[in-house]
Amino acid sequence: MPTLKETIQAAWEKKIALGHFNVSDSNQFNAVLAAAANVGQPVLIGVSEGERKFFGVRNIAALVRAARAAGVQVYLNADHTYSIDACKEVVDAGFDSVIFDGSHLDLEENIAQTKAVVDYVRQSGRGTLVEGEIGRIGTSSKLLDAPPADLDKDLTDPQEAARFVNESGIDMLAPAVGTMHGRIIGGAEPKIDIARIEAIRNAAGVPLVLHGGSGSSDADLAAAGAAGCSIVHINTDIRVAYRKGIESSLAADAKEIAPYKFLGEGVVGVEKVTEKYIRLFAEK
Repeated sequence: MPTLKETIQAAWEKKIALGHFNVSDSNQFNAVLAAAANVGQPVLIGVSEGERKFFGVRNIAALVRAARAAGVQVYLNADHTYSIDACKEVVDAGFDSVIFDGSHLDLEENIAQTKAVVDYVRQSGRGTLVEGEIGRIGTSSKLLDAPPADLDKDLTDPQEAARFVNESGIDMLAPAVGTMHGRIIGGAEPKIDIARIEAIRNAAGVPLVLHGGSGSSDADLAAAGAAGCSIVHINTDIRVAYRKGIESSLAADAKEIAPYKFLGEGVVGVEKVTEKYIRLFAEK
């Protein structure tokens, strides 16, 4: 199976994006893999610090290894990780990539801590890819009444991005380009700054990762892939589909107590949403 680095490079050259989907349990995991199989595309599984705590770092890593053994082209990313020690944990567990999120730090400290993660990976010899982040992408993956007030106040500057990449040694960069974590309940769509993506890609020279894809328009997401975002993250829409499916199942039979029955509709919902995005991201 190609490495994640090779797979990202292929997406970069084709000007398309790989889908990155966060999961919290094995049901969502299986749904994402089923969607990827339906389309015949590689896929990334993401787990944040909270999702890893619930799922288990070693548990999700074992599931990915088993899927690969069965011939599935799936990769595992440690999403938004806020400490060097937590990054070391997932590197040692065999994750394919990790994002050290130092976006809350000043630029110099963000560079220093991100470089410490890069140095650990290089010394380990494991080949884990390291992603860094500058700029602010907003809140967590949940439903919101309104977008954060400062959503467009701290977008990534292309020259700062170039400095960050050069001094930290990261493999991928997550810039702030107008997206947000979460989705607006009223349906408003954040506007992605495609010109900024192109400028950052040209200045930084590494594949970009678009966080907060849920809630953005299909047209913007496709354009972001063509402009240089080789990976697009989807989380909130996965959570919404899972919950809606479970709620629908329980509403149809309030006395049902077999988890594999009332969870099933949630799994179907996740598979449908995931497949839709994988197809969108793979279009040229």
